[in-house]
Amino acid sequence: MIEFTGERVIPGEVPVDLWNEHIARYAFAARLARYKRVLDVGCGTGYGSAELGRVATQVVGCDISAEALVYAHRHYASSKVHFIQAACTCLPLNSASFDLVVAFELIEHLADWRTFLEETRRVLDRSGQCVISTPNKYYYQESRGPAGLNPYHQHEFTFEEFRKELEAVFPHVSFFLQNHADGIVFQPVDSITSIETRMERAAAGPDESNFFIAVCALAPQTGSPTFFFVPRAANILKERELHIRKLDEEITKHKATIIELTEERDKLLDMFARQKDELDESNRWAQQLDKELEHARELLNQLERELASRTTAYEEQIQGLENEKQKIAAWAEKSARELTEKCAELAHAVDVLHETEKALEERTAWALSLDERVRKLEAVLARLLQSRWVKLGCALGVTPKPQDL
Repeated sequence: MIEFTGERVIPGEVPVDLWNEHIARYAFAARLARYKRVLDVGCGTGYGSAELGRVATQVVGCDISAEALVYAHRHYASSKVHFIQAACTCLPLNSASFDLVVAFELIEHLADWRTFLEETRRVLDRSGQCVISTPNKYYYQESRGPAGLNPYHQHEFTFEEFRKELEAVFPHVSFFLQNHADGIVFQPVDSITSIETRMERAAAGPDESNFFIAVCALAPQTGSPTFFFVPRAANILKERELHIRKLDEEITKHKATIIELTEERDKLLDMFARQKDELDESNRWAQQLDKELEHARELLNQLERELASRTTAYEEQIQGLENEKQKIAAWAEKSARELTEKCAELAHAVDVLHETEKALEERTAWALSLDERVRKLEAVLARLLQSRWVKLGCALGVTPKPQDL
């Protein structure tokens, strides 16, 4: 089922007054549609095309919405009423192929309305008519109230804007004003053969009217009679009473809803009060935590300062130790060189000592052998001195005396 969004009318899904506004325009146009080829541009769900099809020879309904056309095909297609999907600014139709073109509540939905008007003129027969409607900008914006602007409208027209745009495309234009009017109907019980209308007061001017309707043509037109549409042959007071009754029922429901909402509000307020107390307690706790956190921050800052100071001292000590280490390393390197040199000298001294020991051993051996020879010689000398020959020589003065040796 197609859903009513406010963009287009769906039969049975819109308020009665809104429905009457739209169907009345097709009733207005139906007077011009008898035995004619009719194009309904922006046909929407197709109910208006079907209304024109009651008297027309042929009706083509055209809309850009595939969803709306599915509804139109299902509910209103017939041997005389056909539907096509197309943009109103580029109609896939032959020129001068229709005697009547209608476009109700469409122009305000378009950004390029001039192209749309030129397209309707193109497909319109030389003797044909084009009926176009649009809401009065002043009335429509005021009637929507808090709902604000219609999101589906590109541009809403004042009467003078509407007149200017139509007369720029069509040489002959007759303007009508559409309004709701209260009235009293005297209706025959058996049948209705004709109707007489008496309007007791002057109709509203363009700025106070609900809608503007224009009958446009390429050739001069004759006559522009007032058209009065009575939606149903029923008692409007009864309908209003039924409407009021429904409103009362809705008010009762709304009151019950208000009571429920009030109770719910009270519950929410009580819950809010409890939550507020809890929040206040949480805030106090948070404030205490903030104080503790601030104190902790101060301690942390102090520790950081102390750590920075100690780090600086440690870095200085480390640097001193590093310098001392470098000195020790240099001393060790120097000592190692000196030790190497001393070891070399010691090794040389050892070699010299070995050579000295060897020489000493040799000299000792020589001295021992010399002592041995000396002892032998002394022994020989002693024997010699004891010989009678030496004693004889000493006595004779031939040999030296022993004490002279």
